[in-house]
Amino acid sequence: MTATSAGNTSSATPDNRRPRRAAGPRPREVPQLLAAIGRDPLTAAIGLYRRYGDLVRVPLLPRRPLFLLCHPAHAEHVLVSRQDNYRKAATYRPLRVFLGDGLVTSEGELWERQRRLIQPLFSHRRVSGFLPGMVGAVRRTLQEWDGQPDGTLVPVSETMSLLTLTIVGEALFGADLRGTGARVSAAVTRMQDFATTAMRNPLLLPAPRLGLRTTPGYRTWRGTVDAVDEVVEQLAAERRRAGSTGQAAGGDLLDALLAARYEDGSAITPGQLRDEIVTFLMAGHETSATVLTWTCYLLAAHPSARRRLEEEVDTVLGGREPELADLDRLVWTKAVLSEAMRLYPPFWTLERDALEDDEIDGVPVPAGSTVAVPPYLVHRHPAAWDNPEGFDPSRFLPGTAPGRPRYAFIPFGGGRRGCVGNVFALLEMTAAIAVIAQRFRLDLVPGGVPRLQPTVTLRPKGGLHMVLRRR
Repeated sequence: MTATSAGNTSSATPDNRRPRRAAGPRPREVPQLLAAIGRDPLTAAIGLYRRYGDLVRVPLLPRRPLFLLCHPAHAEHVLVSRQDNYRKAATYRPLRVFLGDGLVTSEGELWERQRRLIQPLFSHRRVSGFLPGMVGAVRRTLQEWDGQPDGTLVPVSETMSLLTLTIVGEALFGADLRGTGARVSAAVTRMQDFATTAMRNPLLLPAPRLGLRTTPGYRTWRGTVDAVDEVVEQLAAERRRAGSTGQAAGGDLLDALLAARYEDGSAITPGQLRDEIVTFLMAGHETSATVLTWTCYLLAAHPSARRRLEEEVDTVLGGREPELADLDRLVWTKAVLSEAMRLYPPFWTLERDALEDDEIDGVPVPAGSTVAVPPYLVHRHPAAWDNPEGFDPSRFLPGTAPGRPRYAFIPFGGGRRGCVGNVFALLEMTAAIAVIAQRFRLDLVPGGVPRLQPTVTLRPKGGLHMVLRRR
């Protein structure tokens, strides 16, 4: 399929047009493809796209194929137009080993109740009130850098993870996680390692809990769950001892969860409380930390963009800490963050299972099929982006989007299942980059171009270390 032929995503086929069969590998090629996916799923997806085009059919099972969908119109079809027909894919099962049935992994009526409860807590008005705390957390992080001489090699990915974890802990749970942040951050890494292992292994995917128990790393992964549960239980216990406000509208996320009542008047169960806390504690900080890490790398790799960002921050802030009214004027800073999310979306692929027969771009999609919509590829589609592989924040400046397909940029997903915390994430990331740029530059080490590590999120392989310098 050509890049420009994917505009028709109707679910019905006109009488004068027969359904067509998507291009893709033959059944005899599947074992080799599975091995490639096991080694590097992102490279495998890129190879399929380059060989077969926007819509690829992979015959993994006789009646349950996998479809790789790379055009913005495909993303809109699955995530928005026909979202009721697509639910979280079976590939998300390994995440439930750690996250349980929190907002990210739940489905159906449970998810709808959770969303109704949590959505108001992430309104723009409420999230705006978190800005002073976010700025304070960044300032405390930079105090640690103040004690380091110029030329020090600093672990940027680790620092950003601890920073965003601190922000989530304070804003959503009223807790200081600086003492336990390293344990939680390490647990996120191990969680992703296991989930990725299970997602790529057809023997583990149907029963990831059994796979967890029969895998040599079981004790390590079991320890990961225990470590996170210990932190979660401590958060809940401390809040119960201190006393919840009992008012979801006036408290934080933890207050809202403790005050929540189902239709029959019953309170949230301890298990469900645990799942919600874990989901926001772990997923809520990991995506922002990943974007901040890639942003630091891209700014170092493109000095002119960094100089422009520094000039903007100096002009708008004049040496003081950012306030809410300043953020609308940090247009280049926000454009840089958007371009970082375009090139390195934190969730590099989104996967759904079809509940009923459907059709995408003239291709039948049988019920039970899995469809993969990788933001990494959608964000690079030549039908929507000039110079799609290049770093160009100007494409996100005001007035540059007309004519661009709406779902050509989906770092937070789309439709009802789009990320509930996107406003929160954008606020903290903008504040973090602005405050860092006021005082420091982070430079690449020789040979410091990171390799991609496509786990649940898109991380730099082995983390990212950079050279610290004062401005």
